[in-house]
Amino acid sequence: MRLNLAMFFVVSFILVSCGENKPTEKVEIETAENADDFQYMTEQFADIKIIRYQIPSWDELPLQEKKLAYYLSQAGLAGRDMIYDQNYRNNLAIRRALESAYKNFDGDKSSDDWIAFDTYMKEIWFANGIHHHYSHVKFQPEFSREFLTGILTKSGASLSDDLMAVIFDPAVDAKKVSKDAGKDIVLASSVNFYDPDLTQTEVDAYYKKKMADRDTERPISYGLNSKLVKGADGKITEQIYKVGGMYGEALTEVIKWLELAKGVADNAQQAKAIGLLIDYYKTGDLHTWDKFNIAWVEDTTSVVDFIHGFVEVYNDPLGYRGSYESIVQIRDLDASEKMKVLSENAQYFEDNSPIMDEHKKEKVVGISYNFINVAGEAGDASPSTPIGVNLPNANWIRAEHGSKSISLGNIVSAYSKAGTTGFLEEFSNDTSEIALSKKYGKVSDKLHTALHEVIGHASGKINPGVGTPKQTLINYASTIEEARADLVALYYLLDTKLIEMGVMDDLDAGRHAYDDYIKNGLMLQLRRLKPGDVIEEDHMRNRQLVAAWVFEKGQEENVISKVKRDGNTYFEINDYGKLRALFGDLLRDIQRITSEGDFEAAKNLVETYGVQVDPEIHAEMLARSEKFDSAPYGGFINPMLVPVVENGEITDIKVEYPEDFAKQMLRYAADYTTLPNKN
Repeated sequence: MRLNLAMFFVVSFILVSCGENKPTEKVEIETAENADDFQYMTEQFADIKIIRYQIPSWDELPLQEKKLAYYLSQAGLAGRDMIYDQNYRNNLAIRRALESAYKNFDGDKSSDDWIAFDTYMKEIWFANGIHHHYSHVKFQPEFSREFLTGILTKSGASLSDDLMAVIFDPAVDAKKVSKDAGKDIVLASSVNFYDPDLTQTEVDAYYKKKMADRDTERPISYGLNSKLVKGADGKITEQIYKVGGMYGEALTEVIKWLELAKGVADNAQQAKAIGLLIDYYKTGDLHTWDKFNIAWVEDTTSVVDFIHGFVEVYNDPLGYRGSYESIVQIRDLDASEKMKVLSENAQYFEDNSPIMDEHKKEKVVGISYNFINVAGEAGDASPSTPIGVNLPNANWIRAEHGSKSISLGNIVSAYSKAGTTGFLEEFSNDTSEIALSKKYGKVSDKLHTALHEVIGHASGKINPGVGTPKQTLINYASTIEEARADLVALYYLLDTKLIEMGVMDDLDAGRHAYDDYIKNGLMLQLRRLKPGDVIEEDHMRNRQLVAAWVFEKGQEENVISKVKRDGNTYFEINDYGKLRALFGDLLRDIQRITSEGDFEAAKNLVETYGVQVDPEIHAEMLARSEKFDSAPYGGFINPMLVPVVENGEITDIKVEYPEDFAKQMLRYAADYTTLPNKN
């Protein structure tokens, strides 16, 4: 489970405003010696900004840990093709043909067609496919079909008529993921987790039969590592991701690098975990996946750690199948030490939660929380990255063995250094709100992330005999889970216990977090949508659901005012204590929904409060945002880890910082092609 970077864009709008639109043709590599003048933002295109991040204290790592980080990052990149294929069955064929044209084009790069093609290509790289990384809507090219045919022919590449229709016909495979309650969400989604002709009814029936004899206490994560297909005889089977199975070529290359990583592991426990991960990729056995997660979560001492696998299920409309991702991380020992008090007090948060007693864990175990610096990302974590992660996702492993939570410190820092404060002045209700944001913005953002990941996702329990949320809440499971974690964080951000713990100096930090959350949920995040759109992405639904629900329920006592001034809308919180109580009320209900598996209640909450958009507020938000030359989404160019080899031995790993997004994507395509076009 993760706190999305796009969530950070709106939670911390003091940081998101525009930077200069930098050109891409610059010095190719900047080394750490230039760090004082480090260029964070490199360019903007469409609704995206491209940022770079540094790896603090890299040179202080011993060689063994540098090697470990290098091997793990290579393992991540070796699987890069898998996320493209998972996102859409034709992505690899389309991407490779367009990359050929992009590399070989020698015509006029100032023409409207080329500029539009350049943007389209970068959008595909950024989203790992032809559908938007957040809205899931297919990109619409603004160049002509004739132009594309011409540059493909000149480069020696081609696309079939069917694939040209995919690119140019808006109706063909229009959405990667659809969660529209009025549709068959499997048929309406073009994500490559299901054969195109499979229906939701067929998938539901398949899993109902498969889970008839499941272990209700320790259920395996059915479907996490497979594609569901229907044969000519109508029989439904799973194609398992494993060596010798689906994605076997990529996983073989991944394993090669994981074997090297195992040889330089930080400790025996980490080596055991990596070994189990290798076994899992060889066999596709989900029981081995559980064993890996247990071994991984019990390794709490490694300085260099990792996330690797088919992990998050946001891209599956039914919430079964995991998207491939990799994050290589280096623990920030000082920052982690300062914040470990949260995990040490996890039982306090559970015991004092406003949820029903029967939904509380009697004993919260094994939560570790670390601030980390990213050394490399791949798959669904790149270029668009989370800023916080809490794993594993299996509730029974979390209950029995604990969980790991991380905050991606250098990612958050890089994004903050790439922005300005223009949005703050535009959308804050008054000068006192601006002052609170400037004084407490960083600490409240950090605490919100920590409480969301460490306490929120790890809290509460499901009633005995009730299935997992993906089974009971289905397409609403992710929205409800993110709302639950957010509400835990919001409820405790106004608790004096945080002051006693020494992680917050003043409750004004919590009040600032409340100000931001309401504005973001009701207004700011809407700038990501086009006129007439509804909200379909889970994190956006969550934020609007929470903000709209408390706004409505607080009307009688005027907890939150909607203020009109000079034609602009602002939101003013009149009673923070009552707002906290409302957050607690909603948390209690959402935990009940989760614990009892109440699908109808989940559907009612999400559809009533989280989906529809106020058209007047939306239009105003778009108009007021036009003055800021700031893309609403951001993602990152990865540093390059470069081995120094002497006499056949690696003697050091140096870090280089590429500046050109397109060049990095083309290098990845050249160096990490591991799958055929069709899988």
